[in-house]
Amino acid sequence: MAQIRDIKSGRPGERSPEPMPRRLAAIVAGDISGYSRLMQIDEEGTHNRVKRIERDLIEPSIREHHGRLVKTTGDGFIAIFDSPVEAVRSSIVIQQNLVGRNASLPKHHWIEYRIGVNLGDVIIETDDVYGDGVNIATRLEGIARAGEVYISGGIYEQIKHKLVCGYESLGDRKVKNITDPVRVYRVLPDPSALQEVRSRRERILILLLFLAIATIAGGTLWYMFAQPRKATDQASAPVSSPVEAPKAPAPAAKQQAPQPQPSPSVAPAQQQAAPRPESSPMTKQAAPLPPPASPAPETPPTTQAAAPVREPEMISLRGGSFAMGSNEEVSEKPVRQVTVKPFAMGKFPVSVREWNACAAAGACGFTATGKEDAPVTNVSWSDARQYVEWLAETTRKPYRLPSEAEWEYAARGGTQTRYWWGDQFQSGMVNCRNCSDIPASEQPVKVGSLKPNPFGLFDMGGGVDQWVEDCWHKNYQGAPADGSAWVENACSSRVIRSGSWRKDSTYARTSNRGSYDTNVRYPTHGFRVALSP
Repeated sequence: MAQIRDIKSGRPGERSPEPMPRRLAAIVAGDISGYSRLMQIDEEGTHNRVKRIERDLIEPSIREHHGRLVKTTGDGFIAIFDSPVEAVRSSIVIQQNLVGRNASLPKHHWIEYRIGVNLGDVIIETDDVYGDGVNIATRLEGIARAGEVYISGGIYEQIKHKLVCGYESLGDRKVKNITDPVRVYRVLPDPSALQEVRSRRERILILLLFLAIATIAGGTLWYMFAQPRKATDQASAPVSSPVEAPKAPAPAAKQQAPQPQPSPSVAPAQQQAAPRPESSPMTKQAAPLPPPASPAPETPPTTQAAAPVREPEMISLRGGSFAMGSNEEVSEKPVRQVTVKPFAMGKFPVSVREWNACAAAGACGFTATGKEDAPVTNVSWSDARQYVEWLAETTRKPYRLPSEAEWEYAARGGTQTRYWWGDQFQSGMVNCRNCSDIPASEQPVKVGSLKPNPFGLFDMGGGVDQWVEDCWHKNYQGAPADGSAWVENACSSRVIRSGSWRKDSTYARTSNRGSYDTNVRYPTHGFRVALSP
């Protein structure tokens, strides 16, 4: 009978240790570009800044996207995710938030990460992760440029149709200590960046095409100028010989052959051309032709405006002054007095039915699934802007996204408490995680299922995270006090409010705020519309 042996000692009768757990995971490896140089410039300052970035940005972003930070390495980090989509989303958010943090600093003080993402079978331990899957992620990070995300072919195949971003193939790369080449892609989080890459490639192709045409044209010109001389020299000798006389009818034959062909085609042309010059008065009869053309373009707009467009139900708000923010979170400080002008707010978040009317018109980027009376989800800020622009154009009304101040004013409903109903949380008031007896679902409950706030607005807390117009700022220092949106020409992330059905009650506070990448879709993100007077 076979004996059980200890793998290390080989002694009979002892069981081998338990096998290490393995699983397929998306590995994210990050590393600071130029870390040694930064430490030489300001060792203590750099160390403190890196720790703050890890605490305030990297750890929350990984946790928000359902990942786990395995370890930090002084100038880098390793994280694992069950979902490749969430792994790349988290990486994009980290990189784009770092752009905002670096904006106010001289370039030689910038902290920029290189990030590599790979999908692989790895060994999981409590405080570390091992395997070729990790090694490939770190190698991708090593070849990535500062501020960019490189992904492997395995990750690309999983996410290529699920994120609003572009990908530039860098081909197969041979990386250190890995036998087979790795297919590498560079993530382009801004769709316009993808267009720039395509435009650059198109310019190169056009240049190559121009060179090819120039080469062919040069050969053709050489042939045209060089060859006729030889032909003329050969033809000049036999012209005077009588043998060439019979060749004279040949051109005639050629003329006769084409004559029957053009004659029928010329005749109709003449018939068509003749009446036009002769009937200059008939051009006056042709004048009525433009009127039918003018109603023709008017018909499609009439059809679009009449049938599918169903305007969101709106609640008019008189506006007024209120204390915006709280002292609970750094991002919600300082509390300040803000005055909001009169406006109207959507009674509910935009529903799947309302969104799909825009998609059917070809103005919104995707068709939403799920129950039609539930809030639409998986919407990026850019998607939300597409909807309000389409709605404004179709209805000829100034629909838009609310400003952050308008959203909080509407959410408070005239109160100054933690929630619109008071300072203590009450079960059943919002659709959030463990906040009521509503079972967990892949979709928030239908709009209007729970109680409205004192202004008559539903789901101003829980349900779906809601986009507003404002760019993200880490606090309210310098924010406008007139209720307008706080925006710059280009900001990589925008503010989201409300919390969602997947988050706990803390996120449903009226003052709670967060941010997300402008062009990235996320399963809990939706929006509601505002309307100027």
